Amino acid sequence: MKLTVNGQVHEVDVEEDMPLLWILRDELKIKSVKFGCGVAACGACTVHVDGEAVRSCQTFASDVGTAEITTIEGLGSPDALHPVQAAWIDHQVAQCGYCQSGQILQAAAFLSETPTPSDAEIDEAMSGNLCRCGTYPRIREAVKTAADKLQEV
Repeated sequence: MKLTVNGQVHEVDVEEDMPLLWILRDELKIKSVKFGCGVAACGACTVHVDGEAVRSCQTFASDVGTAEITTIEGLGSPDALHPVQAAWIDHQVAQCGYCQSGQILQAAAFLSETPTPSDAEIDEAMSGNLCRCGTYPRIREAVKTAADKLQEV
């Protein structure tokens, strides 16, 4: 099976019912995609599939097909951060960091659909991504800052 991850095509020999999470982590060695709950309830494993935020623990190889998969490594680069990544740094969102790649990918997908969100819309969109450190106020502020930056582009 061929998968396109962060713009690179990879050939993987996996069963069609293998979760994308394990393909990314175990087959492609992309460790930024985290296992949290295994039932799509925490968001730690969030990636983009054709720009849509999905929980990779419940997305199977057969579900992906020829779609473009993006992890945090493909969202921006150290030299050209995505506005959400830059806002996360500006607002010092991360504490332990475990959930952050999923949070950032969720926020980026949300902002592509809702460019000028209200606080309530941000809270709703991000509610499926859990942060054990409780940085929710900083997450909301970072999403608002990223929304403003994306409007400038």
